[in-house]
Amino acid sequence: MLPYNSKQQGYVHSVETGGMVDGPGIRYVVFFSGCSLRCKYCHNPDTWKLHDGQLVTVGDIIRDIRKYQSYLKFSGGGVTITGGEPFTQPEFLIEILTACKYYGLHTTLDSSGFAPRQAAEKALQHTDLLMLDIKSFNPVTYKELTGVPLDRTLEVLRLAEYLEVPIWVRFVLVPGYTDNISDIRKMAEFLEPFVNVVKIEVLPFHKLGEHKWESLGIPYELADVQPPTQEMLEQARAILEV
Repeated sequence: MLPYNSKQQGYVHSVETGGMVDGPGIRYVVFFSGCSLRCKYCHNPDTWKLHDGQLVTVGDIIRDIRKYQSYLKFSGGGVTITGGEPFTQPEFLIEILTACKYYGLHTTLDSSGFAPRQAAEKALQHTDLLMLDIKSFNPVTYKELTGVPLDRTLEVLRLAEYLEVPIWVRFVLVPGYTDNISDIRKMAEFLEPFVNVVKIEVLPFHKLGEHKWESLGIPYELADVQPPTQEMLEQARAILEV
């Protein structure tokens, strides 16, 4: 008997069979539909609504993944689950991660950490790498940017530490929002004791997804915000990156 439910259904926006930036090696990337956050700089607003995705089963996804299993393993890669927000569909997420581990595939979970604790604990037990998006360490700024509170993200961070799951932290530098040096220093100080945080990426804000907002008829509030300067990026990276 298989240790996962191949009939579990979920909504998938799209897949990528040769991802190179979503974890180590070459990766099969599954983009879940559905997200509880409404990040002002989101470049995939087309993944927000759950039912805009295609309804598939875990078995459907795993059969396709296994076509690429050999070169995923050979490259030191594996499977990355992203979104949207994967924890919007916790049962679907957990079953896919369980299946991937059953077939010996490295698993990466790319998440904002906005998750119920029980679901996060189950998912992380089948996760080899957590890519955790910390939008801001300032709770007020975080809520303004995303529409949800910061506390769940930090709870998932602590849970991953307890379960000894390696973490890559991702932080987007948005001028006028997340570029406050005091906030960045506080985040660096908070993260410093976490030995499982093996990498912190500071990414520049960009507007490559702005056209998606326009096509969906959603006002894009950051239209006048420019990407950070190289100097701003280097300063943030000097404080944060490990």
